Amino acid sequence: MDASTGDERITGADFHRASGVEDWRIVASGPQAVFLATSLAQAASLVAPIVDAAASAGVLPDVDVRPEAVVVSVPDRDFQGIPASAPVFAAEVSRAAAERGLTPDPSRVQAIQLYVAQHSGADVRPFFLAALGYEPLGDGDAVDPLRRGPQLAMNPIAGDAAGRGRTHLDVFVPADQRQARVDAALAAQGRLADDSRAPMWSTLASPDNHGVDIAGWPDARD
Repeated sequence: MDASTGDERITGADFHRASGVEDWRIVASGPQAVFLATSLAQAASLVAPIVDAAASAGVLPDVDVRPEAVVVSVPDRDFQGIPASAPVFAAEVSRAAAERGLTPDPSRVQAIQLYVAQHSGADVRPFFLAALGYEPLGDGDAVDPLRRGPQLAMNPIAGDAAGRGRTHLDVFVPADQRQARVDAALAAQGRLADDSRAPMWSTLASPDNHGVDIAGWPDARD
């Protein structure tokens, strides 16, 4: 059961069909919006309305206040889906942001996950839990308890040489921004390693062959 909303959940498509959520997109961590500000005072002016909207809707949002912007998220705290009351909260936050002159910028929405490849005979998760101060999630993942850093997933490499690991990033962006992000990475000397799952995600490689998956599927998933 979700700590903030009970057990009723909705899909990403349900969220997007709701009224007043045009500023919002869905990434791996849940619905998110970015509202640009011209000062720290303007950004901070949105905090009280966010708190009021959260109390009214019964959600527990994450709020990142910076002089340049406010990032508001409805995190999937138990990894069971989007709270049914999230659209009501999102619409109210958007209304409050517009009243205070903050500008929504969906192109800034994103979430990052880090995939740590490990030899099949190794277990590197305890090291990363200790080094990063993370908590275990499921059988192989690790999460920042305050949801600041990227989620980690440990992926075994069958048959690879011991003592050797490979790591890649998953970058979750809005579905309508995915191709632009791919094109920008390719223009920056990236290489398209695998596009067979587009438009869900594309796998790119850096000039020295580090991997990045650019994904828009959470925002487009039914």
